[in-house]
Amino acid sequence: MPMDHPPSRTPARVKDRPTWLISRTFARSSGLLAAGFESHGRGLRSYHYRLLAALEEWGPASQAELGRGTGIDRSDVTAALTELESRGLVERSVDPGHKRRNIVTITPAGVAQLLELDEVIDDIQQQVLEPLTAAQRRQFIALMVKLLDPPKS
Repeated sequence: MPMDHPPSRTPARVKDRPTWLISRTFARSSGLLAAGFESHGRGLRSYHYRLLAALEEWGPASQAELGRGTGIDRSDVTAALTELESRGLVERSVDPGHKRRNIVTITPAGVAQLLELDEVIDDIQQQVLEPLTAAQRRQFIALMVKLLDPPKS
């Protein structure tokens, strides 16, 4: 199934549906994200960025906590952390209170890499939101946040 559908080829009863528009916006932003990391991420991907950002903000954490907090599957967290560790961006150590658990810590090199990736992410955000004015961007983001936290019925 192709990832890109020209608007002129979208059936009329579908083209204005929020679910369709959200999925197309997601596809566009995902494509820009992948391309941005491919060009400027030094072999890292957005899930590496999320893990580094979580560690920098929250401090040392278990692999399970990182998976839950970043929305990354546990097996994918392990593989991504192995890549980050091989680059010297994170360190894993055995949790003294729970010998079967690893605690992950971001290294100074990881913080420096995160700052570089912030620039990649900022550029991608600019590309995604380029058609909108500053006020529309703020409103769009506020509406997206609201959609992610619907009222309890």
